[in-house]
Amino acid sequence: MLLLKRRVNLMMNIRCFQRNFSASSLVPLQLPSPKETHLWYILPNEVKSTNLLNQYLELLSPCEKENVFRMRGDQLQKRALLARALVRTTIARYQTNRQVDPRSLKFKKNIYGKPEVESQDVDDLHLPPLHFNISHTSSLIACGVTVNSPIGIDVEEKQRKLKNNILAFAQRYFSPYEVELLAAISDPEFQRQEFIKLWTLKAYVKALGRGFSATPFKTFTIRFRTATEGHLSGHRDSEVFDIVDSFDDPKNLTSNWQFALLELVGSHYAAICIEGDGTTRGKGTLPMKLTVWRTIPFVEDECVSGTDDVVTIGGLT
Repeated sequence: MLLLKRRVNLMMNIRCFQRNFSASSLVPLQLPSPKETHLWYILPNEVKSTNLLNQYLELLSPCEKENVFRMRGDQLQKRALLARALVRTTIARYQTNRQVDPRSLKFKKNIYGKPEVESQDVDDLHLPPLHFNISHTSSLIACGVTVNSPIGIDVEEKQRKLKNNILAFAQRYFSPYEVELLAAISDPEFQRQEFIKLWTLKAYVKALGRGFSATPFKTFTIRFRTATEGHLSGHRDSEVFDIVDSFDDPKNLTSNWQFALLELVGSHYAAICIEGDGTTRGKGTLPMKLTVWRTIPFVEDECVSGTDDVVTIGGLT
């Protein structure tokens, strides 16, 4: 297990490990189609090799390394390291016109602080804009990728415990419609699960790229078009989500956004929000196409779409 308590010792360790992991170990992939999302996730508990963790550290920029070292505690440092390594190794797979070293990738932030990939044109060929977003818990780290479409993702543990009363917490952060939805659920455990799903679907904020301060959760509502059961776990056909930007006009849908909600490895909820191409305006959202991989970069990749590790709750084709 990697210990990051002393920076000098760690950097010495890096020079000592000579096993060769390289960009050639990453399986290259075609870019997602215009209406497709790719989701990659890593389980931190599956990464136990000190050698491999040190190799991941070599991929990071000096600034990223500083951010890792700034974390307090081995587990927080490990998760921060895995998150940055996942982003770099994932994006490097899609530079299909040449083999790209994950270390060479450069990032920038928008005015609200959302990370973006700096454009890297190859041999005068203009590659389409690649968008990504990352989310993590203590036990799962995920990275979503799209082309030409802003994306926001969120992952939450299904067993996440809330210290505060759920309805009191919801009244602070959720819209009146969402609070009413939760208040109608009498079973405490079921109410907690529905709260976590709604919270996860607030990935819309991350897709906008403006941050929570610029788009507080209470300023929009997650609605589902035909959810006759009054919750998020009914028949799959009912699970199509919309955004309402105005409390005064429930029909004021921001329909150019697509949502997906799913379970990952039986222990997490994952929500994905992407911007559509404008062709669905006024018609509501359409299901998105999604492909999911479990990965340990440089070691193994497994497409888990269609397996028990990925269970659709709604919004997917």
